[in-house]
Amino acid sequence: MTDYWVSKLFFDLQQDGKLAAEYRRDMSAVIGRYEIKPELRAALLADDVGVIAPLVNAYLLRFYFQIRGMPEAEFIARLHALQAKQQDRQEQQPSKEGAAHG
Repeated sequence: MTDYWVSKLFFDLQQDGKLAAEYRRDMSAVIGRYEIKPELRAALLADDVGVIAPLVNAYLLRFYFQIRGMPEAEFIARLHALQAKQQDRQEQQPSKEGAAHG
């Protein structure tokens, strides 16, 4: 599920260089203009890729972290770590077929 306001923020940052520069100077003030939930605001301020990634378009996500100054290699590493974590969780869940007893 996507989050409209986080996506809107990312889109606006991509479209408006002045807004992006202002965001770099004072993230909290710019975030405050959008109806972003407190837990997502905290994730934005902490550059928490894991919380933000499922909520926005991948292209907007990548652009956002470029604006934040995150090196490409670090961004990709965080995405890979997130993917590995999700795979581990899926593997740890018991299969529905094995749960039934005859």
